[in-house]
Amino acid sequence: MDKAKAKKRIEELREKISYYAKKYYDEDKPEISDFEYDMLFLELKDLEKNYPEFITQDSYTQHVGGNVKTGFGKVEHKVPLLSMQDIFNIDEIADFVNKIKEQAEEENIENQNFVVETKIDGLTASLEYKNGIFVRGSTRGNGLVGEDVTENLKTIKNIPQKLTEKVTITVRGEVFIQNKDFEEMNKKREENGEEIFANARNAAAGSLRQLDSSIVKNRPLDIYVYNIQEIEGKKITSHYEALQYLEQLGFNVNPIKILCTNLEEVNEAIKEIENKRDSLTFGIDGAVIKVDDLPFREMLGVTSKNPRWQIAYKYPPEQKSTKLLDIVCNVGRTGVITPLAILEPVEVAGSKISKTTLHNEDFIKEKKIKIGDTVVIQKAGDVIPEVVKVLKEKRTGKETEFKMPEFCPVCGAKTIRLEGEVAVRCSGTECPAKLYKNLVHFVSREAMNIEGLGENIIGELLDRKLISNIADIYNLTFEQVSTLKKNGTKFANNLISAIENSKQNDLYRLITALGIMHIGGKASKTLAKTFKNIDNLANAEYIELAQIDDIGPTMAKSITEFFASDQTKDLIEKLKQAGVNTEIKETEETDERFSGKTFVLTGTLKNFTREAATNIIEKFGGKVSSSVSKKTSYVIAGEEAGSKLTKAKDLGITVLTERRFMNMIK
Repeated sequence: MDKAKAKKRIEELREKISYYAKKYYDEDKPEISDFEYDMLFLELKDLEKNYPEFITQDSYTQHVGGNVKTGFGKVEHKVPLLSMQDIFNIDEIADFVNKIKEQAEEENIENQNFVVETKIDGLTASLEYKNGIFVRGSTRGNGLVGEDVTENLKTIKNIPQKLTEKVTITVRGEVFIQNKDFEEMNKKREENGEEIFANARNAAAGSLRQLDSSIVKNRPLDIYVYNIQEIEGKKITSHYEALQYLEQLGFNVNPIKILCTNLEEVNEAIKEIENKRDSLTFGIDGAVIKVDDLPFREMLGVTSKNPRWQIAYKYPPEQKSTKLLDIVCNVGRTGVITPLAILEPVEVAGSKISKTTLHNEDFIKEKKIKIGDTVVIQKAGDVIPEVVKVLKEKRTGKETEFKMPEFCPVCGAKTIRLEGEVAVRCSGTECPAKLYKNLVHFVSREAMNIEGLGENIIGELLDRKLISNIADIYNLTFEQVSTLKKNGTKFANNLISAIENSKQNDLYRLITALGIMHIGGKASKTLAKTFKNIDNLANAEYIELAQIDDIGPTMAKSITEFFASDQTKDLIEKLKQAGVNTEIKETEETDERFSGKTFVLTGTLKNFTREAATNIIEKFGGKVSSSVSKKTSYVIAGEEAGSKLTKAKDLGITVLTERRFMNMIK
């Protein structure tokens, strides 16, 4: 390759790697597999080695991937959290080991041992302890500065809040999700119509970097600790001994750590880990080889990107080809229709694969998948089976195109795909596949607010076939409800009373409860004020709807399609017959004192719940946002206000105490 072509290819690779790295590290939404990314990176590295005159400081070969996410406090790492040099050829292991041995002999280092560990596929975290108490945790970020995610890390059960000794120490570990937990989490997300995670690593990263720690608490995060970054008052000279000491302190330490004295033992350890790969409960993408002698490590030092005392050997993903026999469609609880590939069973990475998700219509078109194709399967992150590509050369001409169904395969209602979305959905309000989710939403606090009718009770009512659609709630009898609980007389009285009271709710609550796509509480109030009753709304034209403030074209289309459905018309009629109010209630003249103002709530409020404060702001014509931006008018800060308060101060936004807010609403 001549210089001109080399320069052009280097620039192309940098642009691609920069894009894919941003998707992987910063957005936690990878668009290519780890192996594909590694191959691009390796190609760039080799080209830069052969043409060093084209190396620039902004190249990804010169720094650690990832940036500090806005919304978190910054943490400067006293000891940089550098990445590892990846290798893909077994011969490079020998080069590394022999080079280390030679340097050790030159320096008269007696301990020339190595420790081989699993390379866990997760997100690096730094944990700081003062006198044995956990005080701060952070992500790697760019290696020098990370994100303060202390509160999120506190939700992980395997991170000890107090150590067995009063030691001041900083350790490094990997936050991840166990394979079984990951599969279960994705299964629930798919059922709920949510976007599934591409792999366990990005699920862990996306979870840990949530701004709301209550979300993190519900994610099954775990951690393995594998290095001491700093320690006060204790001298440790061996990495293997350090790992044992970390276990004594109460840390969850990387379970596979093999002490090796020579190249042969290192190679055996790498092979042993590869053989165990399919039976491990957590995802790995390689094995790490580390120098055991800690003072020797200091002598070896680091480059601007990698320590010289360790390398990571990356295992290639196992791929198999098989026949795609059919594509069927599953309907999730929110009505999202997901195409599923039915495969001729094939063993991949220790599991027999007979089906896998094809995600959506766009994925099928992008991969040019046809029914009857021979496809290549691999496990993404060693967990989820995925279709990598089609072997077009094996086509016989008998393959057939797949089209997403025009009607729901469960209830027969028309399917819809809204502009800007990849999901195709069932439009039916009474579709059995989405009935449970619809019921839960209908009775929720922000909708019809039927107290006592929680998820478990709804599940029980469906199991006993006491209800088969939303309107059946209003036909429940005292006798039926009282059987749901032992000694259920009081429960039945309260629930029947709550159901009866909900019939008198204002119109906006009913509109919210119907679960129209893109229509939340605020839009429901606007629609109720504009149309006065449900019939006027149902008969509204698209153009009329699209011109309403806070509605717009996307919402307008969603509303017209919703009310055009026969199932919707049937449900509305049943609700009317049950005595549910379908008209707006007369209210006193509204006070628009917060019109045009946007509020953000942060911290714990003493006198209001978040919902109550939101309702007050909206009552006075204001809006409530979940994030601080330049458009924010006020931030109401309660106790233990966090990063939102910091950002508000940085942007010069007016911060209100709870007392000041109360004065504003008098």
